[in-house]
Amino acid sequence: MLRAAQACDPVCTNAQTPLPMPSHEDTDNDLIDPLDPAALLGPDRLAACERLAEAGSTMDRAREIADDPTSRLPCGVIADRQLAGRGRRAARWWQPTGSLAVSIVVSADQTGSGPPPAWSLACGVAVAETIRSLEPAVQAQVRWPNDVEVNGRKLAGILVEGAGHRRVIFGIGINTTGSAASTPKAIAGRVATLPDLVGRSLGRQRLLEALIPRLLQLLEDVCRDPAGLIERYRPLCCLTGRTIRVHINGEIHEGRCGGLAPDGRLVLDTAAGRMLVVSGSLTPPEDVWRGDHERMPEA
Repeated sequence: MLRAAQACDPVCTNAQTPLPMPSHEDTDNDLIDPLDPAALLGPDRLAACERLAEAGSTMDRAREIADDPTSRLPCGVIADRQLAGRGRRAARWWQPTGSLAVSIVVSADQTGSGPPPAWSLACGVAVAETIRSLEPAVQAQVRWPNDVEVNGRKLAGILVEGAGHRRVIFGIGINTTGSAASTPKAIAGRVATLPDLVGRSLGRQRLLEALIPRLLQLLEDVCRDPAGLIERYRPLCCLTGRTIRVHINGEIHEGRCGGLAPDGRLVLDTAAGRMLVVSGSLTPPEDVWRGDHERMPEA
């Protein structure tokens, strides 16, 4: 159970006990880079921020904050070690120790009047643009609806959830450290890390100081000009022109991806005609990784 910060504290650092029976990777504290939550606060940044030594998922603590009507927003929750990160459809999210794991709680007013699909799209655009700006050699792309990939491998995952009191939680995990060589066998061929791509880690502080204002500004922009988001998304989309399969409620729809419609829906040209997809998955259900304790197909 994570200790809750007092609502009046804009910055909270929660140092907990080390993991039981850590691996050799987890005992290397050099993998945890310095981080100053106070430097992430400001008019165009966060109103409050918590740093946790470890967490099951930053989304859990973020939901506690979202459920508290007195919380200062936008608020960030950062974990040095995330033990049970999660994605859509009960998927698990693996990342190396010390990689960026953050959840950001915003009020619904900050997401504007854009359609629900735009929330995840905006976050994906902000993450991909930020990575490209800090590491120009890394051509990060967005894989609809919520992954950021490089050369077909997942570098970052995004989870967007609604909460009470008209709040929205953006969960973001970016593989800023480590190597895909240490991933669980079932997903070994699906993961990318920045050290594998450019030979060095990317500091979380530097990344967050660039990402947070970009994301918050983009959410405001969506309210004023939803079409502007689509224009920024299109050159980052890795699916346009490709034949893909979308899994929706147990059915498979195959066709050529025509990019995004003006309202953020995925355009799929199938043999039966054009579809506009609000939600779905490109990953077959049997390939969704839920942890090594379950049987998973080889990547």
